[in-house]
Amino acid sequence: MPKSRIRKKADDYTPPQKKATNIKLTSRSWVAPVMLAMFLIGLAWIVVFYVTDGKLPIDPLGNWNIVVGFGFIAAGFGVSTQWK
Repeated sequence: MPKSRIRKKADDYTPPQKKATNIKLTSRSWVAPVMLAMFLIGLAWIVVFYVTDGKLPIDPLGNWNIVVGFGFIAAGFGVSTQWK
């Protein structure tokens, strides 16, 4: 069986140049203080609830005060996703 001809590719191919994109670096200096504040508020809320035998911070909520405290902590984790 005869061999097929091998074609040489042209060497004049140049890959397309990448376009420069402007990256806007915004200041996110507010994230860490807000995140830590949410963590501390949530922790303080739960500690105050246990120390006062459920009378504080909000007596009518009863055991839902724990959910409020963990809600603040969860909000702190939500804010932490904005940190770069």
